[in-house]
Amino acid sequence: MLNVGLTGGIASGKSTVATMFAEHGAHLIDFDGLAHEVQEPEKPAWREVVNQFGEGILQPDKKIDRIKLGNIVFADKEKLIELNNIVHPLVYQEWHARLEKIGKKEKHAIILSDIPLLFEGNMQNLFDLTMLVLIAPKEQIRRLMTRNGVSKEDAEKRLKSQMPISEKISLSDIVIDNEGSFSETEKRVGQVWRELLQQEKQIYSVRLKIGGLDQNINNGGRK
Repeated sequence: MLNVGLTGGIASGKSTVATMFAEHGAHLIDFDGLAHEVQEPEKPAWREVVNQFGEGILQPDKKIDRIKLGNIVFADKEKLIELNNIVHPLVYQEWHARLEKIGKKEKHAIILSDIPLLFEGNMQNLFDLTMLVLIAPKEQIRRLMTRNGVSKEDAEKRLKSQMPISEKISLSDIVIDNEGSFSETEKRVGQVWRELLQQEKQIYSVRLKIGGLDQNINNGGRK
């Protein structure tokens, strides 16, 4: 099994790239999706988030309004930390459960965990490899304004709340430039997929040898 952390700047097209990998056979775990699940009404994180940020963040159906909450936390780093401290432990718990479930079904699985704030959260050590999807900051702002219908000022605030892309590049094992055409990105994803398959074989072989060595030691050196 190969455990890959996938990240990218906001509005970089990371989800599109993740879908391309899924079409090749990768298993995807979406951390944003997990975060939404644990914050559904009456789920573990929901009450804590409402207590911390007030009922003004709720929609009429009692679900958390992601845009209202985002406007609060992206404007104040301390509030973003408060939110993460509530949600992250529960997300990690669910993530580990899904890793275990996939690993039991497919020992050679390649799992991509889509994590927007992978490096900001210093989570890179949880993975065999890290992968970064990037576009130029100006293009991020333009896409974010179009996608979310926010002002340029709000888009810039959200971008500034994340680690600069130059720092993320230095921390990444694999970089995918997503500023070109769709077909260019598809070609790059195909190339990276072949590399991941080779990496998984190598890591599996090493783990198999280590497992055999551990078993030999436990048996007092007897084969």
